[in-house]
Amino acid sequence: MTDPVLYVRNITKSFGALKASDDVSLDLRPGEIHALIGPNGAGKSTLIQQISGGLQPDSGTVHFLGQDVTALGTAQRARMGLGRTFQISALAMEDTVLQNAMLGALGASGRPFRFFRPVLQEKALRQVAETALDRVGLLDHAAIRTSDLSHGQRRQLEVAVALTLSPRAFIMDEPMAGLGASGSRRLTAFLDELRHEAPILLVEHDMDAVFALADRISVLVYGKVIATGSVDEIRNHAEVRRAYLGEDA
Repeated sequence: MTDPVLYVRNITKSFGALKASDDVSLDLRPGEIHALIGPNGAGKSTLIQQISGGLQPDSGTVHFLGQDVTALGTAQRARMGLGRTFQISALAMEDTVLQNAMLGALGASGRPFRFFRPVLQEKALRQVAETALDRVGLLDHAAIRTSDLSHGQRRQLEVAVALTLSPRAFIMDEPMAGLGASGSRRLTAFLDELRHEAPILLVEHDMDAVFALADRISVLVYGKVIATGSVDEIRNHAEVRRAYLGEDA
């Protein structure tokens, strides 16, 4: 079997008496979408922060591209090619769409952000940003202030910013949130193609999108993975149905 691009082993994280991550292990393989689902408060966001470098685990390890990156921060993991979109938008709302994409490209280059304004004129960074915007359908909006975008367009821009990293893997935290049916369908189709460029660890509540996209699904409940399997295996898993999906799954 092909080695995983990303894997975590026995991740544990507690906040006082609350065990937010309870001996969690999972992996992400080339070409796949691995969905992470679970009820609110299950510990999904805490786990994603540990995988992306924003939070250190109490114990356990994170490996990316065959390297132990547990001690590395978010920026270092991003420069290695770990792209992330956020549950709550991290965009600079007063900057233009193009400036946000160029900021992502600058971060990927490893250069200091204090030089951001002068490099707005650099053709190479601009090309990277414009290519990413074109892929998500936002190139025609490049000069628009980000705060003037619709919610769905902001989600598209977050994906474009992640694309500027030339990522080797994506972590996407509820990319369908607030999109509506048509927006979710468009993004689902895009992610279905994107997996062939880089695998995706997908945290999502939209179960139609999860069932349409996922090669594997892991279910997190009270900080612990209670099941990992294919769509059919998760649909028919008795404990998962009781804990999360319900009898209409």
